[in-house]
Amino acid sequence: MIVTAAGNAGHSQTMMAEEAAKKLGAEYKERNKKSISWLIETYGKPVLVIGSGRFEYYEEGNEPFFFHPNSSAFRLKRLMNGENDPLINAAGLQKGNSFLDCTLGLGADSIVASYIVGEEGSVTGVEKNPVIGYLVQQGLTHWRTTNPQLERSMKRIKVHIADHVSYLKTLEDRSVDVIYFDPMFSSSISESSGIEPLRRYAEYDEESLHESVEEAKRAAKKRVVFKDHYSSPRFETFGFKVQVRPSSKQQYGVINLE
Repeated sequence: MIVTAAGNAGHSQTMMAEEAAKKLGAEYKERNKKSISWLIETYGKPVLVIGSGRFEYYEEGNEPFFFHPNSSAFRLKRLMNGENDPLINAAGLQKGNSFLDCTLGLGADSIVASYIVGEEGSVTGVEKNPVIGYLVQQGLTHWRTTNPQLERSMKRIKVHIADHVSYLKTLEDRSVDVIYFDPMFSSSISESSGIEPLRRYAEYDEESLHESVEEAKRAAKKRVVFKDHYSSPRFETFGFKVQVRPSSKQQYGVINLE
């Protein structure tokens, strides 16, 4: 992978690009007014571009991947207006709880969870892909919004770049209130189009998910929650009780440990 700064980047972005290259084990290249397509074609590698408040990952033939709050922004507004959120209901999350998101992705669910648990609680996200993990980690820190509650919720999330099975094995028994899984659906769902670019980076397999769920049941105090397509056999396979939402193709399964 090549790391470079945006075309109009200042000194701070250039320094950040150099640091990102070292952290990710990538090559740093001066931009020198070259286009992204030129860099990809010349070096034959994907390119990570460090800009002011926005980092973009380019692969040949694909739209750039970048962090954005996705659905969390309007979900927070609904919660602030006194409406319900299906994840929060399924998880039974409360102020001061700890929440572990084993499949962080763009972090929308973790952002919503962070808003609910507040400063007294904690939210940790685990992402296996180092590039996605880095982009989301930086995005959660540097994204600017007119909603201060959203911004504070993003900044409170701790990101670990790791395999979720390995990470779960480091946890003590009953050490996290709620542990959550949202693996990529086996088929595309139109209402989830905001996360569609993540699909090509998904690295889940049934064996690792099964092991992770077993570890989660050991490490969770209150609940383990699993999100999937309504027709997925994984709810039954992994032992989750589905909380049926008739109007949605996305369903939440719950293992209650209390």
